[in-house]
Amino acid sequence: MTLIRKRKRIFRFQKKLNRSLPVSILLFMILALFGAFMAIPLIYAFNNAFKPLDELFIFPPKFFVRNPTFDNFFDLVAVMGDSWVPLSRYFANTFIITVIGTAGHVLLASMAAYPLAKYRFPGSRAIFSMVVLSLMFSPHVTAIPNYMVMSLLGWINTHASIIIPSMAFPLGLFLMKQFMEQLPDAMLEAAKMDGASEYRIFWSVVMPNVKPAWLTLLILQFPVLWGTNGGDFIYSEQLKPLNYALEQITLGGIARAGVGAAVALILMVVPITLFIISQSNVIQTMSSSGMKD
Repeated sequence: MTLIRKRKRIFRFQKKLNRSLPVSILLFMILALFGAFMAIPLIYAFNNAFKPLDELFIFPPKFFVRNPTFDNFFDLVAVMGDSWVPLSRYFANTFIITVIGTAGHVLLASMAAYPLAKYRFPGSRAIFSMVVLSLMFSPHVTAIPNYMVMSLLGWINTHASIIIPSMAFPLGLFLMKQFMEQLPDAMLEAAKMDGASEYRIFWSVVMPNVKPAWLTLLILQFPVLWGTNGGDFIYSEQLKPLNYALEQITLGGIARAGVGAAVALILMVVPITLFIISQSNVIQTMSSSGMKD
């Protein structure tokens, strides 16, 4: 009788959660309104990239472009063509930093989180406490120690000075550990009984089931590395990333306003595209990852 009463209570609770059609339509309209509001800056930046100079400086400013043109992108190519370092070199530097840094961060965070989440060994709690404590510090606080370490290792003015610190992003380790703790131990024990090694369990069982976590890390880390300009670590012009070169172009004054709008669109398109692709996978995987012991 007690079990029947509990089921009746659950049924009544689920019934209360069911929304009527007018309420669902109202919620959809509210969410659509907020979505459109959030998309305004992106649409404005897209239109600015195709505006001629006279439309960029018109007052009051117009939201949508009237006479679209590709002159801003042609001017960007012409400006970069006059540089003694080709545009392809900047693209290659950014590609190397972003891909290696993001992949290394996901891999390192996952491999470090697995033993912390599924095994108890001396010092495991202390290590995780240090990871959580490191989340409190801003990157500006650790900038000087980070520079000193890179200098002692001889990595200043190399891509390693940007890639290696990005792999040790503490939020990635924290997020991966929290996700891996939700995996049922029975699933891992079954894999061990089938003769799977720890490496096989990690790659074939753990990583596919924590796909939302490492896709989230991908979304978080990729834009950071894509938008880096080398900071105080890279001095050689041939090693500078794309963002640095485009920032120098936009410093040309009013005459470079159109080129600056094209630069803003280029820097914005790649992270947004990656986010849209990864977001669909995250939502799809999240809906089927509610595993319990």
